[in-house]
Amino acid sequence: MRKQIVFLNLLFSVAMWNAQATVVKGSVKSTDGKPVENVVVTDGYRFTSTNAQGEYSLDTDEAKSRFVYISTPSDYEIIASEGWNRSFFLPINPSDEGKTYNFTLTRRDQPAKKFVYLAVSDPQVTNEQELARYANETLVDMQQTASRFKGKQEVYAMLLGDLVNDRMELFEPLRKSMASQGIVYSPVIGNHDHNQLYTALSNLKDAKSGYAEARYESFFGPYNYSFNVGDIHIVALKDIDYIKDRKYTERFGKEQLDWLKNDLSYVEPGTTVFINVHAPVFNQTDKGGGNARDAEEFRQIVKDYNVHVFAGHTHFYENNQVAPTLYEHNIGAACGAWWAGHVNRCGAPNGYLVVEVDGANVKWHYKATGRPADYQLRIYKPGEFKSEAGYVVANVWDWDSAWRVEWSEDGQSKGAMERFDDEDQDYIDMHGKPEGYHTRHLFRCQPSSGAKQIEIRATNRFGETYKQTVVL
Repeated sequence: MRKQIVFLNLLFSVAMWNAQATVVKGSVKSTDGKPVENVVVTDGYRFTSTNAQGEYSLDTDEAKSRFVYISTPSDYEIIASEGWNRSFFLPINPSDEGKTYNFTLTRRDQPAKKFVYLAVSDPQVTNEQELARYANETLVDMQQTASRFKGKQEVYAMLLGDLVNDRMELFEPLRKSMASQGIVYSPVIGNHDHNQLYTALSNLKDAKSGYAEARYESFFGPYNYSFNVGDIHIVALKDIDYIKDRKYTERFGKEQLDWLKNDLSYVEPGTTVFINVHAPVFNQTDKGGGNARDAEEFRQIVKDYNVHVFAGHTHFYENNQVAPTLYEHNIGAACGAWWAGHVNRCGAPNGYLVVEVDGANVKWHYKATGRPADYQLRIYKPGEFKSEAGYVVANVWDWDSAWRVEWSEDGQSKGAMERFDDEDQDYIDMHGKPEGYHTRHLFRCQPSSGAKQIEIRATNRFGETYKQTVVL
């Protein structure tokens, strides 16, 4: 009897679904007309994959689904339109019954096992002046970085949300400013990329009366998506639960987590996965304010993969090795402390992360805007860091627990510097007064009376050493 009830309930659920569902179908073929099998297709909620003929059919809910899109396989190129990764999705038009949604892929001559990945947090432009700074400082620097690899490796960039600062009219000029640089750009949606007049679609039953992500989507497409380059599966995922009127909670929510679980079900366990979000998930400095509230649910979904999370939102820099196969990069913002000057709240310079990928192996360095690539720490002489007057202080922004920060005095090794928490002096000087944020990546040592020279050596997890000398 119980089995019969369950079966009847299932039939009822299917009938209710079919009453509001529409079928989206189409094909995925290569440029030579051959079908491409096993390409993952989604409408943002449900998933399928192409058959041997390259065809797919997907039941979709016309009340909420706005796009049908694919996760481009690694054997095929990521085709950019005016610099942006935009060829993987098509808008769904429910009124156009019988329409097919077809995709064409360009096969690679060889896999892109080596490539460069730029993670860029919070351009967050409010006006034309800030947009000009972003174009003339950040984008010029990124293009110089990309030119180092030109002809050798492909370069991709992920913008980790807050592309604008609640100024939707700046989406178009920002998008145009990033065209034709030899970099393939992809975006993540941030809290300041939502329309303040509406709530998030994930909190609504349908999209008909308007929703907060619509304006963003009209320029950049779906906010949860994935693609593959070489051995890396790359995901963009919304973790801002937008309420209205600039009110929001840092949270994935069920729709996003279900989407991620379905997306990863097509990815072989053990694969290296780059998951790009706006708000950090595992931040240690600001646990109460900045983290996604459903971090543990997220952790369970990704536990079988080798995951790097790239996040922004906080305007400070913090690395966190959450687990042996889970590492979060909460990187400094491109705009620093909201274009006030040259540093973030933690004293890390305005900049972006450069990730060099070789197969499943990744190596990263923070690139300070307008500085040489080896600018990886800032040194304060005794008296310059006001709260540590008798000490030499080093700010090592890309620090994690695998770094070694050591010092020597007049040629004699003194061992490790002492790590301590405090507010960065450069930020205080720029801001005009203390704000109260204490960074975790400060180090100090106290020179002996009569010492003439201090050398600081900071060695990262890749065995690369950066040195600076202080003459007392």
